[in-house]
Amino acid sequence: MAKSENLTEYKKRIHNALDNEFLRAAMDKFAVAYRTGRANVFSGMDVDSMIQMVAQIKSNALKHVDELYEEFKLNAEKCGIHVHLANTAQDANQIIAKIAQDNNCKTIIKSKSMTAEEIHLNPFLENLNMEVTETDLGEWIVQLRKEGPSHMVMPAIHLSRFQVADLFSDVTGREQTSEIERLVKVAREELREKFIKADMGITGANYAIAKTGTLGIITNEGNARLVTTLPRVHVALVGIDKLLPSIADALSINEILPKNATGQNITSYVTWITGPSECTITPDKKRKMHIVFLDNGRKNMASDPVFSEVLHCVRCGACANVCPVYRMVGGHQLGYVYIGAIGLITTYFFHGRENAKNLVQNCTNCGACKTVCAAGINLPKLIKDVYTKIIDEDGHPIKSLMLGKVLKSRKLFHRLLRAASIAQKAVTGGTSYLRHLPMIFSKDHNFRVLPAISSKPFRDRWEKIRSSTKSPTIKVGLFSGCVQDFVYPEQLEAGLKAMTKDNISIEFPMDQTCCGLPALMMGEKDAAKDVAIQNINAFKSSDFDYIVTLCASCASHLKNTIPGLVENISEQQAVAFAGKIISFSEFMNKVVGLDKINTTETIKKIAWHSPCHLCRGLGVKEEPINLIEKSGHKYIKTEEEETCCGFGGSFSINFPLVSKEILNKKLEDVEQSGAQILVTECPGCVMQLKGGALKQNKTFDVLHLSELISDKK
Repeated sequence: MAKSENLTEYKKRIHNALDNEFLRAAMDKFAVAYRTGRANVFSGMDVDSMIQMVAQIKSNALKHVDELYEEFKLNAEKCGIHVHLANTAQDANQIIAKIAQDNNCKTIIKSKSMTAEEIHLNPFLENLNMEVTETDLGEWIVQLRKEGPSHMVMPAIHLSRFQVADLFSDVTGREQTSEIERLVKVAREELREKFIKADMGITGANYAIAKTGTLGIITNEGNARLVTTLPRVHVALVGIDKLLPSIADALSINEILPKNATGQNITSYVTWITGPSECTITPDKKRKMHIVFLDNGRKNMASDPVFSEVLHCVRCGACANVCPVYRMVGGHQLGYVYIGAIGLITTYFFHGRENAKNLVQNCTNCGACKTVCAAGINLPKLIKDVYTKIIDEDGHPIKSLMLGKVLKSRKLFHRLLRAASIAQKAVTGGTSYLRHLPMIFSKDHNFRVLPAISSKPFRDRWEKIRSSTKSPTIKVGLFSGCVQDFVYPEQLEAGLKAMTKDNISIEFPMDQTCCGLPALMMGEKDAAKDVAIQNINAFKSSDFDYIVTLCASCASHLKNTIPGLVENISEQQAVAFAGKIISFSEFMNKVVGLDKINTTETIKKIAWHSPCHLCRGLGVKEEPINLIEKSGHKYIKTEEEETCCGFGGSFSINFPLVSKEILNKKLEDVEQSGAQILVTECPGCVMQLKGGALKQNKTFDVLHLSELISDKK
């Protein structure tokens, strides 16, 4: 990616990737296989406890990274290892180059190392007339193609065997078949001579054990063992974040790493190296071993109260494996060197703002990456934090500044929505949908039918539809969010009808406004804070037992984000407010209760789309399905039930074609299930799914959960 690349150019690359049918098929096949493989290998295990252990081990190590480095250096040098510390990528390149020059090394073989990719080691050495050969099969393939890896664990996943056959034909000068076994044999034949003739071997390391000066290398191909034992000089390039106190810590991490990376119980090779091995090529000469520890900003990150947890990453690549965007476009478009969610964050720190500013916008905020992270890193939050840092440094775009200013003023925001409901008549033709998009939108956004703003928002209907309760024992505050208030008030009306009970009093505070998530997603953190305080104040005058919202995105944001967002302003009030937030389906199950009924309606097949912020943000999975089953209809499980629909708020505006393809995958899955109705619990998901289903004339309808059960109480 060129440093001068703007967002338009970046989007063009994204669109080219969407047109790559093999890439799309390969990514899709991998995503499904990984999901199954990971579930199987972790079956019966307490995964959450394992993740917490990894996070604790890494956190403790980072707090003592300087001491661990000194301890490692002392013990490694006792074993005959030369230990270096490189403050920057340039320092590391120069240190490794000098080792090669001092030892008259001209031919170099490497095993897979993302840290070497990070510092662009290969081109640096090649510019000094050294021959560098990658020995991991995938890395060798992408090296021959003069491109970077598209996955941290599987670097050539984006290529077909036919592409590899053509490549190997060019390399060998002989026509090669696309038979995988034959291609592997060709690679082995070509690389064998490189192993034998190499002067220097370069590896990375997964673990650096301070107590013994030991390196741990985890691989599947075994090439790393050849790289460390055949050449007369071995250099290991290791990030200082790989330092650990003891081998017990490393083994605890290694219990989860291969499972999370590839669905394996353990990798094929687990290698521990303590000191240089005997030299088999020149037995009369002592083998030399050097370890270059790389800082490159890691120490600053380790002391950062927000971003230190980034260094908990164990480089399993799982965040890419489950990412809906990665599934559509692959790693070359969703990363610079490091790919996936972790790459969206580390690119800023390791490779600068210019290389990161487009990447960090390409996220649906679905939270799938956080759910599978081996170290429990809050990746979605950190992606938003990085984006905020970038626009604070680079300047806020006009559209986000305007959004922030509008959201800060509830009255202005609502006046604009009311005005839009009148102005939209030119493009609605009196229907509840926009017949065509205004000229400010491009044709790329025309992949779904968009709803019109309601002529009468929910807040204007409240006094007429509210019910009174004489002796309430439960006080409920209803939080609408802006979409249901002004676009889908019928969803709130249905929810109100379902929640109404003799002992439940429901109020709708008129001073409430947008939850603030759109502002936060666009980097307007100050506006999000201001809006959060407005909502806290709107609900604090009444002593509510619960604050119910029918929008999963609002619920997750209000419950999980607001306390940290306003911790320096009104933390105590925010914690109390967040503690009362409950989703509609939870409230209906736990408080209202809904008995299974014998419906007189025709029983229909109901598929469920689990909103990302409900199933992952709030951990609510079974409650909506329970309600569907109690409604008298038949629940149908779909393969992609918990996969993002591609809405992501501003994501679908910034990257409409990617949003469209994610949506298409979801709609195809529902259609194949034979469902007659698709139900969800988020108005944004309804907008995306219903709009797409209408556009494509799908045979199923899309409803909010409240609309399905409103008359079933």
